[in-house]
Amino acid sequence: MKCTKNHRLTYTKRAQRIVSSLTLEEKVSLMGGNVSLKEMMADLTADANNHYNYIPYSAGGIEKAGVPPMLFCDGPRGVVCGTGKSTCFPVSMLRGATFDTELEEQIGHAIGKEIRAFGGNLFAGVCINLPYNPGWGRSQETYGEESFHLGEMGSALLRGVQDENVIACIKHYAFNQMEISRFKVSVDCDKRTEREVFLPHFKRCIDEGAASVMSSYNLYQGIQCGHHDYLLNQVLKEEWDFDGFIMSDFIWGVKDTVEAANGGQNMEMCCTEFFGEKLVNAVKEGKVSESKINDAALRIIRTLLCFEEARENKPNESVIGCKEHIALALQAAREGITLIKNENQVLPLVKNNTNRIVVLGKLGEKEVIGDHGSSQVHPAYIVTPIQGIANISPKTDVIYYNGEDLEHAKKLAAKADAVIFVVGYDHDDEGEFISEDQDDSYTGAIGGDRKDSLGLHQDEITLINEVGSVNKNSVAVLIGGNMIMMEEWKDSISAIIMAYYAGMEGGTAIAEILFGDVNPSGKLPFVIPFKETDLPHVDWDTQTQWYDYYHGYTKLEKEGIQPCVPYGFGLSYTTFAVRHPSFMANAQTITATCEVINTGDRTGTEVIQMYVGFKNSNVDRPVKILRGFQRVRLDPKEIKKVSISCPIEQLCWYNEETKSMELEHMEYEIYIGTSSANKDLRSGVFSL
Repeated sequence: MKCTKNHRLTYTKRAQRIVSSLTLEEKVSLMGGNVSLKEMMADLTADANNHYNYIPYSAGGIEKAGVPPMLFCDGPRGVVCGTGKSTCFPVSMLRGATFDTELEEQIGHAIGKEIRAFGGNLFAGVCINLPYNPGWGRSQETYGEESFHLGEMGSALLRGVQDENVIACIKHYAFNQMEISRFKVSVDCDKRTEREVFLPHFKRCIDEGAASVMSSYNLYQGIQCGHHDYLLNQVLKEEWDFDGFIMSDFIWGVKDTVEAANGGQNMEMCCTEFFGEKLVNAVKEGKVSESKINDAALRIIRTLLCFEEARENKPNESVIGCKEHIALALQAAREGITLIKNENQVLPLVKNNTNRIVVLGKLGEKEVIGDHGSSQVHPAYIVTPIQGIANISPKTDVIYYNGEDLEHAKKLAAKADAVIFVVGYDHDDEGEFISEDQDDSYTGAIGGDRKDSLGLHQDEITLINEVGSVNKNSVAVLIGGNMIMMEEWKDSISAIIMAYYAGMEGGTAIAEILFGDVNPSGKLPFVIPFKETDLPHVDWDTQTQWYDYYHGYTKLEKEGIQPCVPYGFGLSYTTFAVRHPSFMANAQTITATCEVINTGDRTGTEVIQMYVGFKNSNVDRPVKILRGFQRVRLDPKEIKKVSISCPIEQLCWYNEETKSMELEHMEYEIYIGTSSANKDLRSGVFSL
């Protein structure tokens, strides 16, 4: 039996009986982590053999009552536990570029199996925060800029994890889109922005059956999110009917005993500083009702019992980092890596005609799989770009140079059959921000937000501009967790590939795509503008930040600004055509249907996307928004029919006067095609 919400609720009476048998102290003991602050801080600064979350972190548990502890394993690019074991999948941003919910669900199954083999029972790696600005250092952990897409991909991951009877925890609820200021910033926005932009993907995952939620460090409208009665009690538990338990983000996610308990927090992680004895005393002093404690204990016990009893025997440790899971990691990299430019069909390279390749750039030989914060996975090996190229084409002479001496780089490029620039970011440039004291200036932290620029480093820009024109077969492979500006250098290069952080087999996938062993099919899960000023402004070191209704592609479209590269765009080594669109609407759903033809000479995969427009709306709404997508694989000249549907409720807007989501009765535009750009879409209308 799988622990769906309905099945979990069958444990309510049994959980209530256990709660009624416990003392106040025992109930409160369920609500705190069992790791000491000293142990936690030691882990944060430890070496690779004893790192953060090396073993599952435990919380609660009462053996005599038959209540197991919660055993926490972080993510989302795999299981953080262990060293030299776990499968390191590509970061979520690359997996978002696959637009492949079936593959993401398979990855969820693999992660769930590995967590169970490590002895854990909870995966805290369903990160679905929406990057308001792509400079957010931790945006690599989420799937893209689009709320609908975030909800679909996050739901797929949690389905796979929970089908393995591992609790899936979605995070960070809510409005967590900054690193440098994450402990102090208070985010604000209007109600429509809250309900239509920043909360829908969380609701989608709750509706899918997520059994746990992690609150965020930041404040919302002046109140700590870990203490937030409106977000935790009113919206999550009451309005959305969430049946599971809420945990705090670690160490600094709870800052006041009474506020947190009354505000809806169920579990202080991973150390007990404000709950425990302090919470017991708060109840005895009448500052916190014991009913709050009973509710938290019920949620925790009910969830843990359901998953514990549904779980079969612990898998053998051989499942950790097994061949099947590594193959999934490679498949995700193959599907997500995105071809942005391919002038004169420079790619794919032909092995027989490519005797010498020069790889330039500091990242060409580095093991770059993402940031070094709480999401860092420690696999058995990592294939670098240069290793991947050498492995895939063993007869090719592969020369690596970091590019420091431009004249030397030019000489190498002039004598090569192709030049590959591997440029972008690593954990020093972007990632989770860690500090021993959240009140200091964050010195010594790793990663952080890209507060200075959204483009390449100046030495990389100079390298491409100076050397790119020397060889017509020049390719830039971009490494990074979100959008990278291209205007300063894109005309100096023949082809551009967005490789994100592609996981332990990333170098293999990059090489397979360069040489055409794999036909690229990734689609950008973000827009790339011509100017950084076309994006929402964020002060990365601040105590207050306002979020507008528009961001990403919806902002550019509303303002009539053409992007450099549109949302949902990605090239292939073949070509596709979309024809014969038709559209239908009834009381429950809207549906867009079309034929897709592979008009080229090789097998490939296209991602068909459906958008809905609102030009007849009586309120301010986007030009159009994504409301469905589907991957379709086609052999040369093959034709397939694609049908994409969306529930009518996904078209609603939030009426601040009635405090409810409402459907407008009007004529809507509907689009189906291969990116958000109008030239790539076929359109029609429907009325509701």
